[in-house]
Amino acid sequence: MLVNMREILDIAEKEGYAVPCINTPNMETLRAVVDAAEELNTPVIIDHAQVHDSVIPIEKIGPEMVKYAKQAKVPVCVHLDHGVDFNFVMKAIRLGFSSIMYDCSALPFEENMKNVKDFVRIAKELDITVEAELGVMASSAEDTHGDAESRVLTNEDIKEYFTDPEEAGKFARETGCDALAVCFGTMHGIYAEPPVLDIERVKEIRAAMPDNCRIVMHGASGVEFDQVQRAIDAGCSKINYYSYMSKAAVKFAEEKIRETEGKIGYHELQEAVYGLMKEHAKEVLTAFRNGK
Repeated sequence: MLVNMREILDIAEKEGYAVPCINTPNMETLRAVVDAAEELNTPVIIDHAQVHDSVIPIEKIGPEMVKYAKQAKVPVCVHLDHGVDFNFVMKAIRLGFSSIMYDCSALPFEENMKNVKDFVRIAKELDITVEAELGVMASSAEDTHGDAESRVLTNEDIKEYFTDPEEAGKFARETGCDALAVCFGTMHGIYAEPPVLDIERVKEIRAAMPDNCRIVMHGASGVEFDQVQRAIDAGCSKINYYSYMSKAAVKFAEEKIRETEGKIGYHELQEAVYGLMKEHAKEVLTAFRNGK
């Protein structure tokens, strides 16, 4: 069933688990993620990132995402990830997306806050949930979102992007957004070294924010599940995950082609990768349930 983000995140925070938000830029990934959620009988968020539009236009994948969500046996939120262009955001709404990340984080704090606040007024009239981002999250050279920096980012580099808890609290109160993506040790893409999360910062951000706004972690793939679970305990209820799932699928496909000496049909390879991604998604969904 198609739901907005608030419906599942409120329950997740109350019960102490997190809902993964996974990019679905093709039909194999879309099928894999929704099928995994159904098998485990747990909610999930599927999303389309604006920067993936050059790979698969939202006009093509969006209706499929909405259709799969409506037909699913579990709650599925259809979310726009990192929507930076207002016209693109409105296109997602017209296509039936139930949740929008309106990402104005590249703008100065006050301008970001004003733009999100104005958008929240529109979205609430349509019963659409809104995620925002405070500060620009770092990206690696292998960022699947396509906005990568050229330099290798160490854990010390990532600290430059850490979110100030008081600013997060003010932003959430002023804008009325439903969820806020913050930085406390993660980044988009592939990590140069094992990431270290600042769990105390998560607790401080949660304490500074209003009760009706949820904390979002981006860049969770590549982070050890025990750290992710500590972040969930500290207050994260939506966690974005994709880069390492994508990387695992590529490695699996390479091995499959090598094993068969190239004697495998493209359709067979697609189905094999679908199976790998479904199992990967089930592992993530189970870990983020945090024992619940």
